[in-house]
This record gives sequence, C-alpha cells and structure tokens, in this order.
Amino acid sequence: MSVELSPGQVGMAQLEALYRDGSAFHISGEAMGEVAGAVERLEKAVSKGDALYGVNTGFGKLASVRIADSDLAALQRNIVLSHSAGFGKPLPADVVRLIIALKCISLGRGASAVRPVVIERLQQMVASDVIPLVPEKGSVGASGDLAPLAHVAATLIGEGEAFYKGERMAAGAALQKAGLEPVELQAKEGLALLNGTQVSAALALVGLFDAWSLATNSLVTTALSIDAAMGSSAPFRDEIHTLRGHRGQIDAARIVRDLLEGSEIRESHREDDLRVQDPYCLRCAPQVVGACLDQLRHAGHVLRTEANAVTDNPLVLSDGEVVSGGNFHAEPVGLAADAIALAVSEVGSIAQRRVALLVDPSLSFGLPAFLSADPGLQSGLMIAEVTSAALMSENRALANPRTVDSTPTSANQEDHVSMACHAGRRLIEMNENLSAILGIEAMSAVQGIEFRAPLSTSDALQSVMARVREASPTLDSDRMVDGDISAAAELLASGPLCEGLHEASIGEALG
Repeated sequence: MSVELSPGQVGMAQLEALYRDGSAFHISGEAMGEVAGAVERLEKAVSKGDALYGVNTGFGKLASVRIADSDLAALQRNIVLSHSAGFGKPLPADVVRLIIALKCISLGRGASAVRPVVIERLQQMVASDVIPLVPEKGSVGASGDLAPLAHVAATLIGEGEAFYKGERMAAGAALQKAGLEPVELQAKEGLALLNGTQVSAALALVGLFDAWSLATNSLVTTALSIDAAMGSSAPFRDEIHTLRGHRGQIDAARIVRDLLEGSEIRESHREDDLRVQDPYCLRCAPQVVGACLDQLRHAGHVLRTEANAVTDNPLVLSDGEVVSGGNFHAEPVGLAADAIALAVSEVGSIAQRRVALLVDPSLSFGLPAFLSADPGLQSGLMIAEVTSAALMSENRALANPRTVDSTPTSANQEDHVSMACHAGRRLIEMNENLSAILGIEAMSAVQGIEFRAPLSTSDALQSVMARVREASPTLDSDRMVDGDISAAAELLASGPLCEGLHEASIGEALG
C-alpha cells in the first residue's frame, strides 16, 4: 500500500513509519497540481530571456556564465554527472528511501519547478525497490547535500549504480529490470534535485528515531539497576519533579516509579537501611535522562519542520519571480544533530556509571565482585564493564559538535557551511554504541537482581528480565560474553523493553 504524503504537513510518525516499514509513498494530488503550476511559472520566466541562476547560467562560482537555450537540458545532466563525487560505503537502503521521500516532499511544495514526472519516477523507484547507491561521505551541508543527492539523481537518469531488490548493478540496468524509463532532465530539474538538505535531514531523523527509543529504554535499565543495587525509590516521588517543572524529568521519574511498583526487593529495605542517599547515577537519573528527552523532543520539532521545507535554490515564488536564496544551508539540521549527539552521549554516560556501580562490591550493597558466582576464580562481568567504558568514551568523542567546523568551499563562494551531513551520520554509530552500553547494563542488573533471591522485583521488571535472559542466559560460570553483549544490544535497539510506559516513538511524543 502506498502512503499519501501532503507536503508541508507530514508528521514525525509518518516519517518514522516510512523509515522503519520501507513503505511506498506518493505525494498528494493537490500538491502535484501546485508542482505543475510552478513549472508554468518557470517557463514564463525563462521566456523573458533574463539570466536565472542554475536555469540558464553555470553553478556556484560559474554563475556569471550564460548558457544557450539549446544547452539547458545538457546543463542539467552535466551537473548531475559532475557532482556525483561521493566517497565511502553506500548509505543503508532504508536511509536512502527516507532521503528520496524527503526530496519528494520538498519538491512537492511547488516552489522548485520540476515536472511532475520527476517526482513520480522517484516514487516509482522506491515502490519497485530501485535504491540508488549513495556514498556516505562528500557533503558539507551547503549548498545542500550536493554530492550524495547527485548520486540519487544519477540513478533517476540511468547513470551510476543502484541496488535492485538488494542486488548491486548499473543504475540503467536496475531501472530496466523494474520496467522504468530514465528521466531526461529539463531546465532547473538537475539543480533542484541536487540542492537541498534531505541527506542531512534523513540521517539526523534516523539518529533521532533510535535515540528516543534507547533513551526511553534506558529508564527501564535504570529501574533494573536500582533494584539490583537495592537503591531507594524516594528520589522518584512525583512532587520532587513537579517542583522543578521540566516535562522530561517528570516523565522519567514516573516511568521509573511505575516500574518499581510492587518490588519485594524495594520493600525489604525501606526501614533500617543505613545508607542516606544513593549515588547520582541512580538518584539523578530522571534529571539527566529527562533533560535528554526534552533535548530530543526539541530536535524533533526542528527536524519535522525541515522535513517539510523547500531547501533548493533558486526558488520559483508564487508571484512568478525566480529568486536565489540560502535555504540549502543545513545549519538547523546540524545544530539539531549536535543536540541529539549530546543527549545520546549523556544517556550512555550515566548508564555506564550504573554498570560500574553494580560490579563494584564497595558500592553495590552486598553483591559479589563483578557479579561473579565465584569471585577470584571467575571474573564475571569485569571486562563487560570495561567494554561499556570504552563505548562511553567513544561516544563522548563523537559528541563533539560538528557545526562549528565550517570550512570554505567552491572557490570561497560557499564560504560558510554546516557540516550537517556528518553531524547526522555519526549518530548511527553513537546509537549502536549506546545500545551496547544499555545491553551491558541490562545484563549486569538482571544478574544482580538474581543474587537478591528469594526476593523478587516487580512484575513489570520480571517480564523485562525474561526478555534479557533470552538474549543473555544467567552467568553462573565464566564464558565468552561477546555474543551476549551483541544480543542484548540488539534487544535494546529493537524497540520498547516494556510496553505502555511512555511514548514509544518520537512521533508519539510530538503528537
């Protein structure tokens, strides 16, 4: 089934579904009418004989070079070929599908003056599983994501490489197998396809989707760790958090509080516990993870706006004027991606400290060293904790902002750029690291809770423990645990550990 998209009104839940489900899509008929109207406005402007950037002139520093009317189609083909200069591994197919959807949404606003057939063919490519091969590197995030988007456009005209049903081949052959004809680009269409922030935005969105899910799951691993360490539930009382007022903090405290409800472990040490306060990694989890949820929610608002934006140049305005601007500059996307990176790093940082607490007998209130059944003879989860520290350190380095690293390009015509594409792409690796950190925390916390027997945790957390134990059986003697860590990381990345506690996706969070 094809999902209808209304440019300017596409919601975050729709975008996440497009990414995760790989659904076919089409731009609404009403929007396609606007697309056709923009083409007519452009044709009138061209007929006046004025110099129009990228339509009958060269590009970038070559904007002063006038192009003959007979060469306008060749100009558009040439820009696609010359700008297909990416490098590195191909972006994942699900990311490229989202890139194409975002490009169609932008073109569907009717200010880019591409013919309807361009949008239709992009839609048909996705529906037929023709996925352009897009190298992951080469964009500085202004003038748009030129190199990676050129590789998308190259497949549209039958050049370069693509995947057809997962098999890599020449783009022309992929189109032929799908029964699709290459498009011969007309005035402005090549530039409209290349200009824009869709690659940066898609990568940032993918990072956001996974970061939200993992941050929410980190509250579940937090609750497991609290019971494993026999921590207090007092810091999660609602009034504490409403007195401060931050939405994310209030939500995070409620989730942890609800998860611990009914725990025998918790009830066993309400009285006569000599400890006055728990370490920050337990006690301040709502303040830290809640702030990260608020950060992600803000980034979501920015990226939802960008997903519906017109970001190529020049634009054909409603009065028929063709005007050069700078909507291709991906600064909003880059800053949002940097904000997401900070949140991902912080969620992992506080989770790693909980792992460190659980394996340290001086802090874990009665648990054996390294959660080993026979400390000394066995090392237990000693090096799993070290791995979590290594991943945390990597994420701290990856969280350094990318948008501050501008460098001039194109003979200084494009003298300030956003680096948004790199800012978004690094989120994929950061989320992979975070899933492993949280997986190690889940393994450690479940091991710790099992040492509290015959006392049991809450019903909700017992259900989570069963899922964790499917991925990683009880560590009753030393064994290689790399497979356990991979399986636990996959579990943490696969979706909600516990249903119904919070918005499972950023789409639900934004409404």
